[in-house]
Amino acid sequence: MIDPRNLDTLLHPQFDAEVLKKTEPVGKALAASPGAACGKIVFTADDAKAWKERGEKVVLVRLETSPEDIEGMKAAQGILTVRGGMTSHAAVVARGMGTCCVSGCSEIAMNEAAKKFVLAGKEYHEGDWISLDGSTGKIYDGIIPTVDATVAGEFGRIMAWADKYRKLKVRTNADTPADARKARELGAEGIGLCRTEHMFFEGERIDAFREMICSDTVEEREAALEKILPVQQCDFEALYEALEGNPVTIRFLDPPLHEFVPTEEDDIKKLADTQGKTVEQIKTIIDSLHEFNPMMGHRGCRLAVTYPEIARMQTKAVIRAAINVQKAHADWNVCPEIMIPLICDEKELRFVKKIVVETADAEIAAAGSSLTYQVGTMIEIPRAALTADDIAKDAEFFCFGTNDLTQMTYGFSRDDAGKFLNSYYDTKIFENDPFAKLDQTGVGKLMETAIKLGKGVRPDMHVGICGEHGGDPSSVEFCHKIGLDYVSCSPFRVPIARLAAAQAALNN
Repeated sequence: MIDPRNLDTLLHPQFDAEVLKKTEPVGKALAASPGAACGKIVFTADDAKAWKERGEKVVLVRLETSPEDIEGMKAAQGILTVRGGMTSHAAVVARGMGTCCVSGCSEIAMNEAAKKFVLAGKEYHEGDWISLDGSTGKIYDGIIPTVDATVAGEFGRIMAWADKYRKLKVRTNADTPADARKARELGAEGIGLCRTEHMFFEGERIDAFREMICSDTVEEREAALEKILPVQQCDFEALYEALEGNPVTIRFLDPPLHEFVPTEEDDIKKLADTQGKTVEQIKTIIDSLHEFNPMMGHRGCRLAVTYPEIARMQTKAVIRAAINVQKAHADWNVCPEIMIPLICDEKELRFVKKIVVETADAEIAAAGSSLTYQVGTMIEIPRAALTADDIAKDAEFFCFGTNDLTQMTYGFSRDDAGKFLNSYYDTKIFENDPFAKLDQTGVGKLMETAIKLGKGVRPDMHVGICGEHGGDPSSVEFCHKIGLDYVSCSPFRVPIARLAAAQAALNN
C-alpha cells in the first residue's frame, strides 16, 4: 500500500507547508534531487565553499556543473542549473549526497561572468536569497523556512518487512566513505558503483592529475600518477572499511580528460609553472582536448587503451587497499570488483583486462596475499548488449549503466533532452522521462538480450544495474522480473529500492 517514492519526504528536509500555500513559485524545472533548500545565491564552487566556511547558507547556481565543482556542491544547501536533465552531472551527484537539486531551468537568462541572472523578470545577484524544492522542481524568491526530516520507529519496521520479502540485493552508488556510511545506515548491502574521478578533485591531487594530462612522455605521466596513487589507495581503504566486507565495485576513470583541465587563469599559470611550459602551451593542450561530442568521445575504456598507465595506477590502488584491509580484518571477505566502463568490443575489454590482471597479480604475489578479485564491465553501449556473449568470455560480471545506455539507445543527449522533452509529454509521444523511468520496451530489451547472451557463456556471472533507474520503483520491478542480482542507487534512494524490490517480489 505504500508508494516507495513517498519515502523521500521522510529522508529530506521539506518546506513549511503553511508558508508554501501562500507563496507562488517564480520558476519550475526538473525535480532532479528531492528535498528543500534555502540560501544565498553563489555562482562558483569556490565561492560556495568559502561562503559556507564563514557560516553562510548558499545555493549554487550554475549553467551546468562538472566534476571540478564537487567541493562547492558539497558546501551548498541546494543546486540550481540552467542546463541538464535527470542524469546530468548536477542531478546524479546531488542525489548521491542527498542535496536538493533543480536542473534544466532554461527560463533563466544567465550571466555567470557578471554573477547575475534573470528569472521571471527579476534580476538576481550574488548574495540574494532563493529557495528550491527539489521534490517538485519549483523555484521560489526569497526565504522559505524548511522543516528537518524525521524518521520514526515505523520506518525500521517497514524496512525489515521489505527485507524479508525482496529477492534483489540493494547496493549504493558512493564515491566517498561518508556516502558509503550513510548508505549502510539506510540498508545498502554493498557498493555497485564508485566513480573514481570524483576522488581526483580533493585537496592537491587535482594538480597532479592535471600534470598527468599535460605530460609529454609516458615517464612524465607515470611520475604524476605516482603522486595520486597513495591518496587513491587511502580512499579505497576507507571505502572497504565503511562496507565491512560487503562487495565494492570500483569503476575505472570514465569522463573525458577536458573535464579535469583548469579554466581559471591562475590555475593555468600554476600548471604552466609546474610543467615548465608557457601559459600559451598549456592553453594549446587544453584546446586540443576539446571534443565536439565528448560524451561519445575519448572517455571510459578508451582512456585506458590510450594511456595504460592510468589503468595500472588505479589497479595498484585498488589491490593494495584491499590487501591492507583484508589483513586488518581477517573475518571479512574483501574481494574487489574492478569495472571497466564504456566497452563496445570484446578486444577492448581483453586489452584493458590484461593490464589489470598483470598488475593485480604482481601486487598480490609481492604481498604474499591470497586476495581474490573480479574484473567486469559496464554495459552502456548498445553494441555491448548485442555482443554480450563475446564480452562475457572476459567479463566476470556485468553492470548496466542505464544512464548512458538510455542516451545511446535513444540518441538523446542526457544533458540537452530537457529542451524538447516537455513537447513530447504535451503531444503524448512520451509519458515519462526515459532518463528517470527505465524504457522497458527498447532499453529493457537490450538488457534482457545481454543477460541471456552473457549467462549463456558464463552462467555464474552476477549482473546488476547502477544507472539512476536503480532507485526508481517501476524500474526496480523490471530489474526483478528480468533476473538481475542487485540494483545500485544513490544512498538516499536505498530505502526506496528496498521497498520497491519487496513489492516486486510480492507482485510477481
